[in-house]
Amino acid sequence: MQSTSSQSQGLLLFKLSALQSFALGTLKIQEIVPYQALTQLPNADSNILGATSIRGQTLSIIDMAAAVGYPPISEEEKASSVIIITDCSRQHVGFLVRKIERIIECNWKNIEPPPSSLGHKTYITGITHFEQKLIQLLDIELLLSQIFPDETQHAVEITGVQKGLLQNEHILLVDDSAVARKQLENALTRIDVPFKVCKNGHDALHVMKQYAAKDDPITILVSDIEMPGLDGYELTFEVRNTEEIANTYIILHSSLSSEMSVERAQQIGADQALTKFVAQSLIDAMLKGTGRS
Repeated sequence: MQSTSSQSQGLLLFKLSALQSFALGTLKIQEIVPYQALTQLPNADSNILGATSIRGQTLSIIDMAAAVGYPPISEEEKASSVIIITDCSRQHVGFLVRKIERIIECNWKNIEPPPSSLGHKTYITGITHFEQKLIQLLDIELLLSQIFPDETQHAVEITGVQKGLLQNEHILLVDDSAVARKQLENALTRIDVPFKVCKNGHDALHVMKQYAAKDDPITILVSDIEMPGLDGYELTFEVRNTEEIANTYIILHSSLSSEMSVERAQQIGADQALTKFVAQSLIDAMLKGTGRS
């Protein structure tokens, strides 16, 4: 059986500084528009420049350069700057950047995790190269979580019986984003459900095969979709086509707020696909996978 999951996806390249190129996956981008006048918002995060109406929708506009630690975009630069409108983690926002470069095709297998020397607070979720230039993929989930913290999405209602069902499962969480991993970990820790964690698809597949060999297989897999190396679609395909782990209940959990990503997840063999991040939806999805072993 051949995988129907192509890992090729567009990357939008842009500048936050004069030298370094950054990127976002095009699946998270709705459109790109020129800078326009903004209305300031009282008591907003310091990185929010204001709000504007685009196609009838009011959006907060974030200075992406300032948000990740570069010099803010000056008043003189704004006229030539560009707004990238994203649809990510149930939020529609605009990011102001200094310059749009181009869109390229990139195979996710060619994207490497960021060097560990960058530490845990980096906004970079992966690196690749194009025309001998280093391209850094931004962790947009981390940016949004810091600018728009929302604890209401983390509350969970669960009965004692349901908790017991989850505690009997062998759960593996997989995500390359540090903030997404923390959200997943917190959701299960709050209800006292044990789990294991991996940072990428390759490690997850290795862990699953190891536990299956010990006759203690992973029973529920919760995986991000967009990950360097082996993405969630490819991980799902590999699991479904590896006999000893093929029966794993698979939930793909993505910041992509797109029906297309849900349909593709189902086509490739996932049991469910969810948009990040609502803890109750995640727990409800996991409960549907209990009691299968």
